[in-house]
Amino acid sequence: MASVEIIIGTVYGSAVLVAESLADALEQAGHQARLHEDVTLSELDRSRFWLVVTSTTGQGDVPPNLLPLFEEMRETCPPAPELQYALVALGDSSYDNFCGAGRQFDELLRELQAKAVVDRLEVDACETLEPEEPALEWLKGWVEKL
Repeated sequence: MASVEIIIGTVYGSAVLVAESLADALEQAGHQARLHEDVTLSELDRSRFWLVVTSTTGQGDVPPNLLPLFEEMRETCPPAPELQYALVALGDSSYDNFCGAGRQFDELLRELQAKAVVDRLEVDACETLEPEEPALEWLKGWVEKL
């Protein structure tokens, strides 16, 4: 079974709830999951699968707790073609930069040659009150790829 690094970008806690729900589902499927809210690149294992769950703040910005990792990766990370990942972006479509943080992080990972195993999930707070529900459905569609 797979070992998964779950990287969380959160402002008000919604991303944490989604990440915890996904971690529980992964563990029930026999995988190992480690949650990270404040993490540096050196603390993450690129041989493990990465699952990024992030909300968006401000004008489509990366949440403050995820920003140091994002900047570290952008400035110092070498290409990582061995890295496989999936990404959940939380946002509110009433704002101009809907899911901006998730889109930026996804773009950065692709620039680093990481491989997405599934298309990014974008969850709109205007459409769902419980973002973990669409995230769990999304996970069911690709968890067998781990």
